[in-house]
Amino acid sequence: MQWFSNGVNSLMKKLKADLHLHTKEDPQDSVKYSGRELIDQAYLKGFDVLAITNHDQVTYDNYLAEYAKEREILLIPGVEAKIDKKHVLLLNMDHSFHRIKTFDDLKLLKDGNGLIIAPHPFFPSFSSLNSKLEEHLDIFDAIEYSHCYLEKINFNKKAEDLAKEFSLPLIGTSDAHFLWQIGTTYSLIEAEKDLESVIAAIREGKIEIVTEPLSLPRACSIVWMLLSHMIRGGF
Repeated sequence: MQWFSNGVNSLMKKLKADLHLHTKEDPQDSVKYSGRELIDQAYLKGFDVLAITNHDQVTYDNYLAEYAKEREILLIPGVEAKIDKKHVLLLNMDHSFHRIKTFDDLKLLKDGNGLIIAPHPFFPSFSSLNSKLEEHLDIFDAIEYSHCYLEKINFNKKAEDLAKEFSLPLIGTSDAHFLWQIGTTYSLIEAEKDLESVIAAIREGKIEIVTEPLSLPRACSIVWMLLSHMIRGGF
């Protein structure tokens, strides 16, 4: 495991968090486990904060939030939205995101109560932001450090450099589509376990990332999943 920090240096308890996760409720991806099964697995692995971010669909309601709370997990509403054909993570944002078609529309939606995060920005896929991130950098609150990398092939390097240059927080996530992915890369957030405190801490960069490269077999399983999704016209 590797640890690196955005600048955390406090005695406050750090919350184990993953804010980019998919479940079988996702209308675009083939995922075998439900939101409840995801929460159960995250509980077993000691997570404190989660966000289910299915594609263009918010998988969040009072029942699911309470189910997570009973397992001492804070569930944050989220979605992986497609905007101008690119993926963007929206956490605790207006659920009428379907009206957002362009990055200018997204800028108008930004209200300070939620977070706009750039997921896997330089991963080689049609839906990654790439140059759109730099073009619209003022919209984003954080940049994702994606779990999907090998020891000698890491598309996060450019994300790291960009975050450092423009003083944006990096946040580690698993982008899980398989239960084994949970815990491969995650964040430790210096915050109280409530929505406002977690969002404020991320904005302030009070995050440590815990991560390790994928093994080649596990990386291949993800590539196969991505190729299947591309054939269906998605990723």
